[in-house]
Amino acid sequence: QVQLVESGGGLVQAGDSLRLSCAASGVAFSVYGMGWFRQAPGKEREFVAAISRNGGSTYYLDSVKGRFTISREAAKNTVFLQMNSLKPEDSAVYYCALTSRREIGKTGPDYNYWGRGTQVTVSA
Repeated sequence: QVQLVESGGGLVQAGDSLRLSCAASGVAFSVYGMGWFRQAPGKEREFVAAISRNGGSTYYLDSVKGRFTISREAAKNTVFLQMNSLKPEDSAVYYCALTSRREIGKTGPDYNYWGRGTQVTVSA
C-alpha cells in the first residue's frame, strides 16, 4: 500500500523559512516523479514544485522560483521542499504527490497518489 506522509509545516512569520518533508512507503520511490501542491481556503489546489525520478529536472510555480527548492533523497524515500522568504500568500495546506508519468505534469490528474497534507501558515 502506497503511503505519503508530509511533515514540517507550522506557523511562521513573513521572511522565515520552513522545510517540508514527504516520506514515501510501499512504492519503488526511485521510479516515480514527485510533486508538491498547495491549497488555500477558498482557492483551487495549485502546483508548487516537482522533481523528476532521478532528481535531474525540477519545475516550479513562477511565484516561488528563487525562494523554494525541491529535492529528493532516494536512500530515505523522501522528497523535500525548502521554503525560504515565506510570504503570507504562501499560507496553505501543502500536499506531496507521486506520479508514474515519465513527463512531469503540473496538474492534479497527472499524479497517482497523494499525502494528507501539512499546514503552513505565514503571518505578516
